[in-house]
This record gives sequence, C-alpha cells and structure tokens, in this order.
Amino acid sequence: MAETQEHDIRAQILNTFLMTPHRKLGELAPLHTDALERDPLFYGHLAPWYFKNGEVRDHRVLFIAHLATSDYPEFREVAWVLLQQLAPYEVSRVLDHAKKVVGKVPRSLKGAIEHYLRQREENPRQFDGAAMRARSDLKHLYASLRIKPGPRAQATLFERRPPEDSTLAVLKKLAKAEDVQEQALLILENKIPYTTAIGAVKQITPALLVALIISMSPQEVINNMAMLKRRGAMDNAEVKALIEEKLTQATSDKRVSTMKAKKAASVAKLDESSTRLLNEVTNKRVASKVEVKRPTALLVDKSSSMTQAIDVSKQIAALVSSVISAEFRVYAFDSAAFEVKVSAPEKERPELSDWDQAFKFIKANGSTSIGAGVAKMRADNFRAEMIVVVTDGGENTAPTFNAAYDQYVETLKSYPSVIIVEVGYVTERFEKSLREHGIEVMNYRFNGDYYSLPNLLPLLNAATRAELVDLIMSQELPQHPKPLQAV
Repeated sequence: MAETQEHDIRAQILNTFLMTPHRKLGELAPLHTDALERDPLFYGHLAPWYFKNGEVRDHRVLFIAHLATSDYPEFREVAWVLLQQLAPYEVSRVLDHAKKVVGKVPRSLKGAIEHYLRQREENPRQFDGAAMRARSDLKHLYASLRIKPGPRAQATLFERRPPEDSTLAVLKKLAKAEDVQEQALLILENKIPYTTAIGAVKQITPALLVALIISMSPQEVINNMAMLKRRGAMDNAEVKALIEEKLTQATSDKRVSTMKAKKAASVAKLDESSTRLLNEVTNKRVASKVEVKRPTALLVDKSSSMTQAIDVSKQIAALVSSVISAEFRVYAFDSAAFEVKVSAPEKERPELSDWDQAFKFIKANGSTSIGAGVAKMRADNFRAEMIVVVTDGGENTAPTFNAAYDQYVETLKSYPSVIIVEVGYVTERFEKSLREHGIEVMNYRFNGDYYSLPNLLPLLNAATRAELVDLIMSQELPQHPKPLQAV
C-alpha cells in the first residue's frame, strides 16, 4: 500500500512537470518547492532526467537553484555538476532565484559559480564568446558574489578595454570599418556571433549577409528565419543553400529547441523546400529523444468548440509519427468516427505539412461520443496498446467510451492504456469514469504552449506512468569529483 501511494505521489509530481508551459520563473518555483518537500528523493532523480528529456528550459534553472540550496549534500553535488552545463544568463538566473526567492546562497553554490567563471577565463575564446553574448550577466556573477575577476575578465567586463587579441576588440574594429569586405572578413575570421555582429554594422549587403549566416549557430538561423527572408536571403540560391546547410546541422545539435523549427516555418511563411527542411529538423530532434514501440491510436475530438483539439492533434500526430516504430492510426470523432489518413506514400514518415493536409476539411461541429472512436477501431480490427484522446471530456452521446472499450476488449483481447490530452474547458468526469471502470489512464493538460508538447512523448514511450517513474528513479545522480563544503 505504501509503495503504491509513493508511486502515486511521484506520478503526480511528474505529471505536473510535464504539463507546465513556458512561464516566468516565479510562477514555476512553487512546483519545485512542493516537489522537493513532498518527495526529495524523486525530485533529485527527476532533475538530471529532465535535463536530458524535458522541453521547458526554465525548469533547468529552477532544478539547480533548489538542489543547490537544499539541505542534502548529494543534491548540492548534482546542482554543482549540472550548473556547469548552463549558459551565462541561466547561471545568473540561478543565482538570483537562490538569493531572492529561496533566500540563501550556500558556499557550494558560490563555489560552483566561481568554478564556472574560472573555467571560462582559462579559455580566452570561450570567455570572449560568453562576454559578447552575456556581458551584463557575467558582471553580475562576479560582482554579486564578490569573486575577483582574472586580468582578462577585469579588462573586458569592468574596464571596457578588451585585450587586442580578443573578439571584443575585433568588434570595435567592425563597428568602425566602412569597407564591406573588411567587415565580412572580420566576422568570419573571428567567428563573431550573429546577434552581436548585426548590432555593429550599419548596412547589410549580400556579402555581409553570407558572413553573418556562416557565423550563426543552427538555432540562431532558425530563430531568425523571418528576418533572413526579409533581407532577401531566400531569393539568392547560394545564400539559401548556405541556410539549408545550417538547418541540416540543426538535426543533430542538442542545443536546438525541438519545436522552434516548426514555429519558425509557420511564422516566416517559407517555400515548400525550406518548410520541409525545418519540419525534418523537428522530426529528427524529436526522434532523438524517444521511440514509441507500441501500436497507438490518436482519437481527435472534433465536436462543437473543439477547434483547438483539432489543431493540437495535428501537432501530436506529427510528433508521434516521427518517432513510432509500430502501427499508428488517427481517428476523428463527434457522434461518429472516421480515420484520418495521410497521403504521402513516398515518405518514410509523414511531416506536419502532411497532417495539415489530412486535417484540411475537418471542422469542429456535432455532439461528443468519445466511444465512437473506439468503436471504429474495433470495426477496423486495429489492435492498439495505447489510445491517446484529445478532448475536453464532455461526453454526451452514445456509445460512451467505457461501453465501447468493453466491446473492444471482448473482441480484440487487448487492454490499451489511455492518455487523455485535455484541451479547453475540461470536465474531470470523463477521466474519473475511466478510473472507476478500471481502465489505466493518464492525463496531460495542454495549456496553449506548443513548445511543451514533446513532453507528451515520454508518456507514450513508457508502458505505464509507474514505469516512467521507475525509469526516472534509475537515473544516476551526477557526482562532484571532490566533497563539497557544508551549507
């Protein structure tokens, strides 16, 4: 009984973290405080697991801040190790959260930040790159913790006289240069980041645009697709090819946000080939995270007022079809159900654009029979092990889900588990009825943040929520090479 209760608590904590959208740190902080108090052991293992699998980056900052200020030395070690992987602005946010929200900065956290800064000081190019992108954040770290900067940091950050061999000194030359070729050469030879270079030059010529694109990271290219299009980059075959080469690199770059490529494609209104490449980036980034091995059905509520459910379902269908190695079918339902099929036989895996086309004529109207989807699966003799239902749970027409599920089990001898993706104004009655009927069910609340949808995939990857909890608990805690100082 105690073990079951423990799993339930951990499942609740996990569910909360997987469902949270991007928000301000202050709004997410209570989740961490509550989880650490309720189950510190699970929270400690959840942190490194989420670092590898989670999509909401603000959680990474909060995990470190709360672990670093906890009473457990093992957790402070985890925080020490994970902090070294952050960008300077994230380290700055860890410090601010620890000071202003938690109310303390242990010596171990100060030591972790000092080590972080010293490691960058020992690598001049890495330090210069950090100083260009996050000068104010680095100054804040040194000043707030009264860490004495090394000579290069002192000259660069506090005296505004960077060494002649530094990239920041080159940046001053770039701002003064009038010749376009000289500007392009300075950018290329010194690998000046796009976000820094764009503010130093007065006019963007085609030659300079090429240099800027070469200096961009894959994520920067994705983030600035709309701007590049406005600058005419997509109208020049050579420049476009250069952009597409960067996008190809993004498929294997772990720093690239899973859903931002898909967002960039819709915002920039690119041509078919570029859109396809951005979708491929998303698909490959998703595929690198998880593989769904169980036959799965996606049931889409298209009843009245369920327009959002239809839109969310397209995104989920694209995500699942990019990672599933078993049979996957999609059914839309109101009072009746029909299969939604993709027409892309030449492709190994359908893309979002294919699902957009498949859902093109599906509009929200009619009453709600969630069981109609299951009845259609039974009629099609589709033996699924997982059913994902995108709905508000407002079931009001026969056949009901439970009745259809019983007939499905009787006919196909399969007991699929259920994930309810809740959208809109949700009634809890549907989920409660499934639990009371003995159906294994999990829920995922969609709060409007499409960037967090990949968080749904680990639920599909694990046979049950309990198994996912066990997987997280098996995650090894990273250890500091030397014992840390006490708080």
